[in-house]
Amino acid sequence: MNTALVEQALAFAGIEASYTDAYGQLQHVSEANLLALLAAQGFDTSSEDSLDESLQHHQQALWQQLLLPVSVQQQDQPLHLELRLPLALANEPLKLNLITEAGKQHRLSLTPVDGELLQVYQQDEQEYHLYQHAITTHLEPGYHRLRVTSPATLKCEQSLIVTPTRCYQPEAFASNKQWGVSVQLYGLRSERNWGIGDFGDLQQLLQLLAAQGADFVGLNPIHALYPAMPEHASPYSPSSRRWLNGIYLDVTAMPGFAESAECQQLVAAASFQQQLAEQRSRDWVDYSGVMQLKQPVMHASYRWFVQHATADEQAAFADFKQAGGSSLQQQALYDALHAHLYAENSEYWGWPAWPVEYQDPASAKVKAFAKAQAKALDYYSYLQFCADRQLAAAQQTAKEAGMLLGIYRDLAVGVSEASMEIWANPDLYCRDASIGAPPDPLGPQGQNWGLPPMSPLQLFQQGYQPFIDLLRSNMQHAGALRIDHVMALLRLWWVPKTADDARGGAYLYYPIMDLLGIVALESQRNQVLVIGEDLGTVPDGIRDFLQQHGVYSYRVYFFEQAADGGFISPAHYPLQAMATLCTHDLPTLIGFWHCDDLKLGEQLGLYPDAAQLQQLFEQRHRNKQRILDSLHGHGALPSDYPRQVEQVGMEPVLARALQLHLAKGQSQLLCLQLEDWMQMTQPVNVPGTSDEYPNWRRKLSQTLEHLAEQPEQLALMQQLSQARTDWLYQ
Repeated sequence: MNTALVEQALAFAGIEASYTDAYGQLQHVSEANLLALLAAQGFDTSSEDSLDESLQHHQQALWQQLLLPVSVQQQDQPLHLELRLPLALANEPLKLNLITEAGKQHRLSLTPVDGELLQVYQQDEQEYHLYQHAITTHLEPGYHRLRVTSPATLKCEQSLIVTPTRCYQPEAFASNKQWGVSVQLYGLRSERNWGIGDFGDLQQLLQLLAAQGADFVGLNPIHALYPAMPEHASPYSPSSRRWLNGIYLDVTAMPGFAESAECQQLVAAASFQQQLAEQRSRDWVDYSGVMQLKQPVMHASYRWFVQHATADEQAAFADFKQAGGSSLQQQALYDALHAHLYAENSEYWGWPAWPVEYQDPASAKVKAFAKAQAKALDYYSYLQFCADRQLAAAQQTAKEAGMLLGIYRDLAVGVSEASMEIWANPDLYCRDASIGAPPDPLGPQGQNWGLPPMSPLQLFQQGYQPFIDLLRSNMQHAGALRIDHVMALLRLWWVPKTADDARGGAYLYYPIMDLLGIVALESQRNQVLVIGEDLGTVPDGIRDFLQQHGVYSYRVYFFEQAADGGFISPAHYPLQAMATLCTHDLPTLIGFWHCDDLKLGEQLGLYPDAAQLQQLFEQRHRNKQRILDSLHGHGALPSDYPRQVEQVGMEPVLARALQLHLAKGQSQLLCLQLEDWMQMTQPVNVPGTSDEYPNWRRKLSQTLEHLAEQPEQLALMQQLSQARTDWLYQ
């Protein structure tokens, strides 16, 4: 294949042919994998001529748009308008109508050639010019519309998005520092839940922690999964990131639970009570068993609501459905159709495996199903309505209890191939590739997450609306939002399906200025703090760039090492950051200190190279000694505490010292994990595994009621609040 042609196509598609890996080495991507990634974005790579023709088609499609679908511009920069048109029309007068988000109209006129000529493009015998004109009208940050008409061209329209320069930051940050905990919502145990943590447990936890001075509770992604297949439990492989997972509903708080004779009869049955007790006693979530308990009562609640809810309640549900629009309808339709088909045949695990007549949501067969099963669709919309209200109630509880942020939500980086998002908008996703990560110390073979990526070309053509919708949905009922793998705003590691493994991928770039501007706009509008999970292979300068735009960094203590191998003092962490000891992809404190993660990885076959595993054990031993040295150096441990790592296990004194050491640091936010207070050893998730380990199922070892009665844990919370106030290491 002609090298120059391939390079042109790669540049147009935003694909990087080489990259610097986590070890600082330059790596080159094979031509076969590069061509596969071009094909995934719709380029015909079957021959040199076909690639040339395909590239010209994409380029011409761009230049034949007088106005591009969307323009994102910062409010502190001069606003401008760009016009692409054939040279023959350069002198044709144009009429413009600028419609602000508030509805005010500004009518203008111009001649393209009077603007600044930025670029010339030649296609066959046609010459195109790109002109830029200044927009002198003052525009506030927001979503505006620009319409252009002329005698010779059809009317075209552009979404003009004006963005603030930074994300939202609470004023209270200037006078205090905050702490909170992160939890896997499903893992919460209580004396009242039905075998899985729910929104009622969340309210209980928020009240408990607020009373001890905490300012937030961080959640795993609570995106919609698959009600018909509850064992598909990964919160990072959802069906839709716009809607909520109904399994988290507190059924006892749903409308009519107490009033409905049907609900009460179901719950009072001896068999139900026996199953309920069994589910509460389990140490690992039994998703299927939980749904078997919840679904009949949810259906009964819906029937009661339809028949007995007040006019105001019915109106609230109607308003919710209207606000949810086509997206809610698609979610309800997908869930109902999936349940129907999966009950017929367990091979229908998702829309790619459905009969072809159901794979298009606009097909006659799907429309007929929606009409015939209108009540089923309404039921799934009702579950979303109830989940939204319970999440809102939890956030209201947090704010009334004095929390500054309250709920801290998590936005996953993608959706699974079987998702409603891809079914409803297939052009947006590239199903012949998946998102992952290149090799690094945590994943020597690289990672393939099995999540089809969004096409940056299609995302742009759709005016970034899917991205805007994602942000708005996930900023609802929250004080902070964590963007998983925030590097995705700049680039994503795409792995073609034809590659042997994740090492055969390449980086594909996204329009970071546009996406980050939209993040800032939605952050300010919703008054939601934004935290970017900036771990892994991070390009030079990107952390500083994100910081300039008000995105908070995510600093994991065990990763913050200096060039000499020592651990950086939390006193030197960035102020604009969230500091944490562990994450859901890392071992617990005890697991880290006792190398349980390495031992488990060996059992699961994650380290086929024995020499590499031995190196990891040796590195862990050195790191533990350096951590112990650092704690002693800061006076975080008693002077008579052992100084050699061989003499120290992870016990309460050391665990508390580590947490308070981090609490006394510079970062504005501190996030800890309940499992470390409970001295748990088993991890939440083992990266690189699926069926080898029961990921996303482990419950906490203590109930919330028990936690509230533990003097040592309550004392630690008080110490954390005091440390956050004193800022002792500054």
